[in-house]
Amino acid sequence: DGPVVVFTHFADQRLYLLSPGTGAEPAPLTPTSATGGGLRWCDPVVRPAHRDVVCVLEEFTGDAPTDVRRVLASVPLDGSAADDRSAVRELAGPTHRFLTGARFSPDGCRVAWLAWDHPAMPWDGTLVRVADVMSDGVFAGARTLLGGADESVSQVEWTGDGDALLVATDRTGWWNLHRVDPATGEAEGLCPREEEFGGALWKIGLRWFAPLPGGLVAVLHGRGAQTLGVLDTATGELADAPGHWTEWSPALAVAGTRVAGVAAGPHSAYEIVELDAGSGHSRVVAEEHRPAVDPAYLPQPQARTFRGTGGRDVHAHVYPPHHPDHRGPDGELPPYVIWVHGGPTGRAPMVLDLEIAYFTSRGIGVAEVNYGGSTGYGREYRNRLRGQWGVVDVEDCASVARALAEEGTADPARLAIRGGSAGGWTSAASLTSPAGDVYACGTVTYPILDLEGWAADETHDFESQYLRSLVGDPQADADRYRDRSPVRHADRVDRPFLLLQGLDDVICPPVQCERFLGRIGPGVPHAYLAFEGEGHGFRRADTIVRAVEAEVSLYVQAFGITRHDVPVLDLKEDA
Repeated sequence: DGPVVVFTHFADQRLYLLSPGTGAEPAPLTPTSATGGGLRWCDPVVRPAHRDVVCVLEEFTGDAPTDVRRVLASVPLDGSAADDRSAVRELAGPTHRFLTGARFSPDGCRVAWLAWDHPAMPWDGTLVRVADVMSDGVFAGARTLLGGADESVSQVEWTGDGDALLVATDRTGWWNLHRVDPATGEAEGLCPREEEFGGALWKIGLRWFAPLPGGLVAVLHGRGAQTLGVLDTATGELADAPGHWTEWSPALAVAGTRVAGVAAGPHSAYEIVELDAGSGHSRVVAEEHRPAVDPAYLPQPQARTFRGTGGRDVHAHVYPPHHPDHRGPDGELPPYVIWVHGGPTGRAPMVLDLEIAYFTSRGIGVAEVNYGGSTGYGREYRNRLRGQWGVVDVEDCASVARALAEEGTADPARLAIRGGSAGGWTSAASLTSPAGDVYACGTVTYPILDLEGWAADETHDFESQYLRSLVGDPQADADRYRDRSPVRHADRVDRPFLLLQGLDDVICPPVQCERFLGRIGPGVPHAYLAFEGEGHGFRRADTIVRAVEAEVSLYVQAFGITRHDVPVLDLKEDA
């Protein structure tokens, strides 16, 4: 009868209900399952009229990571399903492999969601599904309204009056905002621009726009970086929010005319910011940035566009070395490390990163490369990586490294590459490719190294067929899978490298690192640090400190730098 909070508890993956102010402990709403990964829930929407919460249910049907089904389900708020799976109602059949949470019309009589199927990823092609909501809360007449194999819709919402849907679709080549008739599917562009009003749907619940009263919509938009603005859907006018923030996360929330979001800048960490769309005033409401180090030590980043192979544009952020009390020796160019973001369908934002500052304040420059295939620059740029993973990304990173050397920014003899996850793949592929001869050393973190193994059963369901678009068909293009896998060419590595891995990583499992190391030739200085209790992305402070100090030590040794403030990394040369 009062306010409630429904959340998923990570430890047991159950849904819980909390009644704030009552002093009661959170009560479980959903059962557990011993099959595979059990039952998992996300994107909950509470329906007070039906006394339930509607979620995406992910239910494992076996032990393999791909033995899974997903449906929209209703969980009663009275706790009757806490020990009874049969009390969970499935609102629509499992017609698609993947789906997002339900978005209900203001009157609760209609519902919309997104769906897609293997082998597509959500930035390749998605469907907008709509249905009627019956008096008992179940869905009826589910149908596809919009989308397809070559159209990515990254978000769907209802307008405030419930007469139409708002979607971010890339049908024009850019994720632009459209108004859609829920009866016919006819779509009208609201602010046609060569900018992105959406992004890659890596997680369920991401929100790039949110309807406001009076036909206004809070939107994130931009080319590369996205900023917050308010769009008047009647006139197409777009007014940006004031403030120093240059990057906004797709996590918008609205209450009346107030918009809340998470934003950062080159010299400020992510803060929770509120915009009053009525007055145009912005303010930090939580997690206010407080400098962890003296800002004088922070680098001044530069947004750059370089010319890559064939004259194509390659976007990057360059962070020159900087220290308030020291400068490099006269006549000596600084070393630079090429940083490769993960994904690979993602983007490196230009925001405060103390890890970057750690390197730049020690005389090592950083260049973050948003290589072809990255988001933020339209579908054509994103599609450059289709069938070309391990080629375009490697070439683009090398192009930036060579350009920095040729223009006199970086020492051509002291260039390195580093990356994690998909960035670890690009780093390893560079070290085993002639295109990577520009680098003196490299750091490879929780990487993909063996395409054949990863395409079989060595990753989770979401990305289990990702390689079909990035590389090709595992059977028809088997030679391509073998030829591009760094594990197949580990014997080509002839320069120092550091390999970092979490032993609990289920996305890029440590077995791939072990295969790679088993094929390294003798005489190559290298180190392998594997961390217990760490998964895909390091979380513990001691792990992060050890990994960063090891990386700096690698560069100190490879670049001939004299430093005594980091532990010496033991680089062995035996096979």
